[in-house]
Amino acid sequence: MSRQIALLRGINVGGHRSFPKARQLELAESMGLKEVSVLLQTGNIVFADPGTPPGETERALAERIADELGLSVPVLVRTRDELAAAVAANPFPEAVAEPKSLHVTFLSAAPADTSKLDALDLAAFAPDQFRLTGRELYLWCPGGIGRSKLADVVSRTRLGVTATVRNWNTVTKLLALADA
Repeated sequence: MSRQIALLRGINVGGHRSFPKARQLELAESMGLKEVSVLLQTGNIVFADPGTPPGETERALAERIADELGLSVPVLVRTRDELAAAVAANPFPEAVAEPKSLHVTFLSAAPADTSKLDALDLAAFAPDQFRLTGRELYLWCPGGIGRSKLADVVSRTRLGVTATVRNWNTVTKLLALADA
């Protein structure tokens, strides 16, 4: 059976925008979504494809969250195949051995203007690296994302699209859930 994966942005981070895992499951099921699994507290919901395009699922989830919790939460949805393609497109296969050092920023659309990213002097941030591939931005920080100056610059770069970040462990666990 085909699956969709909802990625909620900015919930349960630093004690803000509380939306517990159990409530995420309850809300998804109350919308009629089937075979729902929630990974972690940070807004990762895997469910049977409801037969709607991902963009429609995004809007429905965001509206329900706003109506029931009073929270404005951006939601990005990927199909199982889109998530598998993002995993396969990883431009840093050597980083998989240290999955906490690799992050994927999921974007609502491919940015129309990448000039700010293109202008970065990557040598100044070595060994950290990033690659933008369609609707995913991969960020590899061998020394950890918390100390990465590149991660800070990239996260502050406005691309004109909605974005939410997941580490490689979470990305691959979501794919495994979608394949279960």
